[in-house]
Formats: sequence, C-alpha cells, structure tokens
Amino acid sequence: MEGKGAVAAGLVGFLGMGLDRVRLLPLPEKLSAKALRSHVRGHGSREARERWWRWTLFLWVVGWTLICLQIFHYFDSGAVEKRRESLASMCDERARMLQDQFNVSMNHLQALAILVNTFHHSLNPSAITQATFARYAERTAFERPLTSGVAYAVRVTHAERDQFERQQGWSIKKMYSSPNSQGPGDAAVAEIRGPADEYAPVIFAQDAYKNVISFDMLSGADDRENIIRARESGKGVLTAPFQLLNGRLGVILTYSVYKSEPPADARLQERVQAAIGYLGGIFDIEALVDKLLHQLAGKQSIMVNVYDTTNDKPISMYGSDDTGSGMFHNSTLNFGDPSRRHEMHCRFMQKPPLPWLAITYSLGAYVIALLIGHIFYATVHRIAKVEDDLQIMKKLKKCAEAADVAKSQFLATVSHEIRTPMNGVLGMLQMLMDTDLDTTQQDYVRTAQASGKALVSLINEVLDQAKIESGKLELEAVPFDLRLVCDDILSLFCGKAQEKGLELAVYVSDQVPQTLIGDPGRMRQIITNLMGNSIKFTERGHIYLTVHVVEEVMSCLEVETEFQNTNNTYNTLSGYKVANRRHSWQSFQLFNTDLHSAEMPFAPILPETIRLIISVEDTGVGIPPEAQSRIFMPFMQVGPSIARIHGGTGIGLSISKCLVHLMKGEIGYVSIPNVGSTFSFTAVLTKARSNANANKSPGFKGINALVVDHKPVRAKVTKYHLQRLGVKTELTTDVNQVIPKMNCASLVTRLVLVDKETWMKESHSMPHLLSKLRSKDQSDPPKLFLLENPTNSIKSSSNISREHNLNVIMKPLRASMLQASLRRALGGVDKVHGKNGVVGNSALGSLLHKRQIIVVDDNVVNLKVAAGALKKYGAEVICADSGKKAIALLKPPHSFDACFMDIQMPEMDGFEATKRIRMMERELNERIERGEAPPECAKVRRWRTPILAMTADVIQATYEQCLKCEMDGYVSKPFEGEQLYREVTRFFQSHDHVQ
Repeated sequence: MEGKGAVAAGLVGFLGMGLDRVRLLPLPEKLSAKALRSHVRGHGSREARERWWRWTLFLWVVGWTLICLQIFHYFDSGAVEKRRESLASMCDERARMLQDQFNVSMNHLQALAILVNTFHHSLNPSAITQATFARYAERTAFERPLTSGVAYAVRVTHAERDQFERQQGWSIKKMYSSPNSQGPGDAAVAEIRGPADEYAPVIFAQDAYKNVISFDMLSGADDRENIIRARESGKGVLTAPFQLLNGRLGVILTYSVYKSEPPADARLQERVQAAIGYLGGIFDIEALVDKLLHQLAGKQSIMVNVYDTTNDKPISMYGSDDTGSGMFHNSTLNFGDPSRRHEMHCRFMQKPPLPWLAITYSLGAYVIALLIGHIFYATVHRIAKVEDDLQIMKKLKKCAEAADVAKSQFLATVSHEIRTPMNGVLGMLQMLMDTDLDTTQQDYVRTAQASGKALVSLINEVLDQAKIESGKLELEAVPFDLRLVCDDILSLFCGKAQEKGLELAVYVSDQVPQTLIGDPGRMRQIITNLMGNSIKFTERGHIYLTVHVVEEVMSCLEVETEFQNTNNTYNTLSGYKVANRRHSWQSFQLFNTDLHSAEMPFAPILPETIRLIISVEDTGVGIPPEAQSRIFMPFMQVGPSIARIHGGTGIGLSISKCLVHLMKGEIGYVSIPNVGSTFSFTAVLTKARSNANANKSPGFKGINALVVDHKPVRAKVTKYHLQRLGVKTELTTDVNQVIPKMNCASLVTRLVLVDKETWMKESHSMPHLLSKLRSKDQSDPPKLFLLENPTNSIKSSSNISREHNLNVIMKPLRASMLQASLRRALGGVDKVHGKNGVVGNSALGSLLHKRQIIVVDDNVVNLKVAAGALKKYGAEVICADSGKKAIALLKPPHSFDACFMDIQMPEMDGFEATKRIRMMERELNERIERGEAPPECAKVRRWRTPILAMTADVIQATYEQCLKCEMDGYVSKPFEGEQLYREVTRFFQSHDHVQ
C-alpha cells in the first residue's frame, strides 16, 4: 500500500507541476476542448487510428507486464535469500552466546565444588556451615547470573546414617513422600527416609532453597538418575526440563564431588567409590534466554524457542507454543551433557517486509511504460482537468476566507468569555484596595492583581500572535512612567522569586525622563516576558532589570562583572558570575555605527525622541548553544524536557521581538550555560513635557539617608529607590565609616539602612555601632532599617529586628512599599498609599462629582466593578442589565451625562442598542432644528449622549464596528477604574452632551 501511495503522490506532484505551467500560460479562447476534439476528428481515419492505438497500447502493456514480473521475481528471490542468511546468522550468534554463558556458570559451579571439598571434607571439623555456605552463595551470585540457586548433598552410607543424623540434629527425609506433598518445601507432610544402601541428604543450600535441607536426593527418581550419571561420568549432567517453584521451566546441573580427583582412565566402580557429595545448580532457562536476548540490540527482530530434543517428543524450554509458519532456522546447543540434546529454533517475529527494491524496479519500469503509452491520453484531457481544478480552487478560496472569518470570530468569542470574569476579579481586587488595609495586605492585593493581569497578558499573547500573523498589530502613544511599570513587574514576580530564594532588583538611570510617550502595555509585555523566562530558569542568585539611555551605554557604562580576590565573589547583585551584558547588544546595528551618523538605523527624527536600552540579567542555567539559534522562533522551546518541567507556550520571545521591531528597536542576548543569560533590547520613545519631580513625595525632602552595603551594585539600587522619594542618599561599604560619614554630613542623617547580608558579615561590630547611633546625647537618633533579602531566614530577621529594635524592609525594593515603610517609621501617615497605593486626583473627583452615568452590562459582577469605580469619585451611577432597559432610560430627553455599554448581551447587543439610541437622538435633533423641541430641550442646540463600549473582545474588527455604530469610545475588559475615568473626562473636559 505504501508503494501505491508513493506512486500516486508522485503522479499528483507531476500533474500539479503541469497544472502550474498551464496556469502560467493561459490558453487562447479558440483552443478549447471542443476545438481540439474537432481538430483530431479532421485528420485521416480517426476510427482506424484509434483501433490501431488501442491494440498497440494493449500489446505494449501486456509485454511490459511480463517483463516487469520477471524483474520482480529476480529481485524478490535475492531478498528472500538474504533474509534466510540473516536469520541463520542471528540464530547461530544467539546459540553461541547462550552456550558461552552456560559454560561460564558451569565453571563457577565446578569451582564451588572444589571449595566445598577443600573446606568441608578436607578439614575436621568442617570450616563450612549452612550460614557460611548461604552467605557465600549469595555474595558470589553475580558470578553465576544464570543460576537461581545452589545446594550441596553429602554421600552417606547406611552404616553412617545414625551418627550423621545425631551430628546434624535432624533425620533424613524422603522427597515427595506423600501424594498431597507439594515438593521438598512441604515439611509438614515429609516422611522419614526408609532404609537404603546409601543416601544423599542436602546439608548446604542457598537461602532461597534452604527448605530442601535434610531431604535425600536419592529418594527422587529424576534426582537419583542425575546423581548416578554425574558420579559415573565425572562431568556435569543435566536433568530434563521441569517446572520450578516460581512456575517457570528450568534444569538442574549436577556435579559429583570426589574425595580425590580420579584419573582420566579410572574405572566406573572407582569413580563411584571416590564420590563423597553432589553439588547441584538450578538454572532458570527462561530467565537465562531473556537476559541473553536483552543484551542483543536486535532481540525484537526474531522469535527464539529452545527445545530439549532428547526424547522423541521435544520439550519446550523457552518461547511460545505458537511456532507459526514461514522461514525458520535450527541451531544446535551443546550444554556439556552428551546424553541430552538441545536445539534453538529461530524465526522472524514480523512478516517479511515487502520487497521494496523489487517493487520499485518493476513498478518503476511499469509506470514509465504506462506513462509513455498514456502520454497522448493525458494531453487530450489536460485542458478539462485544468478547468475542473480552477473550479476547485475557487471553492477552496471561499472556504479559506470563511475559515479566516471563523478564526477571527472564535478569537473574539474566547477573548470575551475569558476577559468577562477576569474583569470581575480584577475589579473586585481594585475595590478591595480602596478599603482600609495595612501595608502587608496592600502588597498581597497588589500581587494578586498583578497575577490576574499576567493571566490576561497570556491571553493577549495568543491574540497578539494572531494579530502579528495578520499584520494588524499597532502601538499606542500615551504618556506613562517607566519606573512605575518596572515596579509593577517586580511586584508580579515577587512571590515566585521569594519561593526560589532569588533577589530581584531594578535600576533606572537618572538620564531616563520621568514621563515618556509610548505604549506602556507593550513595554510591560516585553519586560514581563523576559523576566518570566529568567524566573523560570534561575534557581539561585539574582535577576536584575536595568534601564539606560543608549548614549549613556555607548559612552561609559560600567560592566559589573569584575572578579574580587578578597572573597572569591563577583561585583554583581548577588555575587554570582553573570554573562557580560555588553555581548547581548554587540550585534545591534545601532552600536556598529557612529552615534551621530546620518545613516544610523532607527535614527530619531524629532529632537524629543529618546532611545532606551533595557537589560534583564539572570544567573540561571543558561541556554544550550545548539538551541540559541531558534529561541525567537514562534512555539519553539529549548527541548521537550524543558517544556515539561517549566511549561510555557514558546511564543513570548517571538512576540517580544516583533514588538521591539515595532518600537524601532533591536533585541539580542548573551547566554553561558550554568552561568546565566542577559537579554537586552532597544526602544525609541518620545519625551513628555512634564515635571521630573512631580511624583516625588514632598514629605521626604530635606531627609538624609546612609546606606550600608558591602556590594556596590546592590547599594546603587537602594540609592536609586531612595532618591525617587526625594531622599538625599550617601553610600558606604565599610561599617566603620558610618559614624564619620554621619558627622561629616551637612544635614542630619535621619535614616540608616543596612543590608541583612552586610549585617551578618559584620555582626561583631553592629552592637557597638548601634550604641553609638542611639547615644543619649542625640535628641533625635536616626531610624535604623534592615534590608531583608528573600534568601535570608525570616525567623532570624525577626530575631535581629526584635533584639535591636530595627525596622525591616523586605526586598525587592519598590517605591510604594519603601515610601509606606519610611512614613510608618518616621511617625507619619501614608496619605498617598494609605488605601490603594494610587495617587488621588482631586480634579478628576470634582469633574465626576454629581455626574449622572448609566452602566449597561448583563453581568452583575461587571456592573458592580464599573459602578464602584465611578461612585468612588462622586458619580451617580444607574445600572441596567440589558440593552432594552438602556434604550428606555436613554430615550431623550433624559438627565444622564454618559453611558458605558457592554457589546455582547442577550436579546439585544450593545451595537443594536446604540443604533436605536442614536436614531432617537437624530429624531430629537430634527425636532430641535424645526423648533418643535419639548420644554426640557429649550436651550439645547444638539443632543448627543457619549456612549463608550465595554467589552472583552479586543480585536481590531470590533473596534471598527464600534465606530461604525457611532460609539464614542472603547474600553477593553478587564479594566481598572482609571480607564473608565480617563474616557469619561475626555468628554466632560471638552463638552457636555447637551449643547
């Protein structure tokens, strides 16, 4: 079947190429199928030619059929012969290896027989006990991997029996003495051995078979025959196959132990007289063959059966009873016992494969012959086939267009269904933040809110990938604070970093403006993707986010990876070695050209344009060199094991690269296995006209702080966060320099921040330093803070803070948390972050005060979120749960100032409701123009109520449909209160709905 499929695929490919050529060369209108048939009909006797062609084609096909059958038979017979030779070779190899391994075990049993003779019979008293024999047998079992147990029986004459039994402390028992006996292990029904000329009781046995001790091996017919043959021949003899206690087939190999080795020409009677004991080894044939086959790579290619062919009816020792049919091979086995014969039968487990070589040659010749004979037929019917294919392609084109529409609709539906509950979750968290919470609770709520946003970002990644593929991804241009964006990203990963004991930090250069114009959501998405990857693949050390201006990096940015000989650490955030960040951007075109060159890529056009370079440095496992070339490919990961351990979709870096390109930037990386990775990217943004100190808290002006940290990089991060709050900061790496620096300062130092690691390093000096700082001659001693790392023990930190009365600030440092901690320690009230950590806007509150706003949504939770966000600033909100109620409430004239309308609602969606509302407003405006307006509209020139769409559907088509339905704005779910305020103020600041 595969051969036929391959031939069919080849013919389809050949015809497909022909169709492509036909499409490239359009046929003239006159050269139609009808015209060609008329042309053929006009030449000579058409019927005679067709009759001659049919006979010729028939003879051609018959002749080549016979030739191809001969070709097939020739190659097929060669394949069968090679298969037979291969089977014989594999079978002989397995038989030889089985014999070799059996001989090795036989040699070890002979050695054990010599050992028993030497240390038991030759010494008086014997040096071997049952425990010694069992322990030795167990510890040397690896030398006899094919034996499942060994036992030794001593020869005892009738005259020696009484003394032997008294010496051993047990009586000689008879094997299989009762019809109900289950074998030698059934001691409850064992009978005392009756009188006999001689006995062979077992005195030593491996622990697994110690239940056979005291049984006379000569009392069993098979064992007696085996023992007699062994002592008469002086060689190892085998029993017939029998079922072992584990239910599998096995044989017993018996050796006779002589008092002294008889000569080679010793007579039979001399050998019998010289025998003093018998050593038996149990061989599990099935396990033996299984081990052998497991050692061979091709063990699954053939089926092996082992038979004992001593008797007329062979006994199966290994393998299934189903011998099957087809090719097989017999190999003779020689296990050293000439009285028993064994054979190995081998056959292939699978049916013989198809003779592809014979099929290929014969079928290839046959196809060529058919193609040559059929070429005229294919030419005549080509035009008709092209026409049919054209119709099929038109249908496929329509199906593809319909599938594209269905895909867009599917994305819109999935986005809406997921974003709707997420809007409720994030909205309720925002409302929870507006309640009275302490600092820790605020941090928990913010982290939960950030995690919810991360889930939304995952949804956005899938939508972004679809937008990228369709070329519809666009960037916003709004003012934003990059420092606050970085703080939010740190809050998102704070919990995961603490679980792993990682240190997170962010540093933004002073040369980066406070407010920038760009797309904060996409910037957050890029940094979040990079930070998320670092968190996943880093188990110790740190993750460090830095933001600089490109010109600053190109001039004199420090590379903080130099080796310190004092304590064998690196000048990095955590002391671990990192990949040099300069190598992550060395391939950027921006750095390979002159800074002021006119040919520099992505050169800024306007003076207010600024280039930023953002780096994420980690000390993780790094990226293997073989995987580094594909990390920016969509849905590609380092390996399946990485995907199973860390998860992920594999599209984050691909989307980040596309977003960076949209920002007119470049992205690159450097990664060293087992050291870490550093990802860097550039972005072109616009400077905003705003006060750089607008967000600095005036409550910290004039306050001096001293940071004590022996790591300069970490100290610089702490200084950066303090300066954001307006705190003048000094740094020191030496605890002994704290007092001199405080005395030399022009302003009084009110804050001293000591890193926990530095505290533990200088613990012997800290009590003395604290006593000096808190001396009685100081009326206002400085406040002491302990900067706690996630790698430190919380218990030890609490002990230190309680013992020395210190304030603890948990890392990673963020402006909001640091400000709240400083205010609490200084005795002030955190008015700015007392509730939700968001700076209030009194102008916005006065703008929304007493405004009448209607919120329309079929989801009760979304109604609560939107209403609560607007009521917070004094708006009077009316809720409606359907489009019909909204139409009834918004029938002009009315008293509402704005409307938030959900798009997807049952019965009547937001689009239809908006159309009907606009229709009623147009009718009213026409009456106003005619002077027929009602008294309530006497001073109104034109009536229009601002209607903003609220939906979880964020695709471009939905936004265009909103504008088409005369909606005035668009708010996507999940949303925050600020989104609602911003859209409403856009209308209230410019005009009211009644003009």
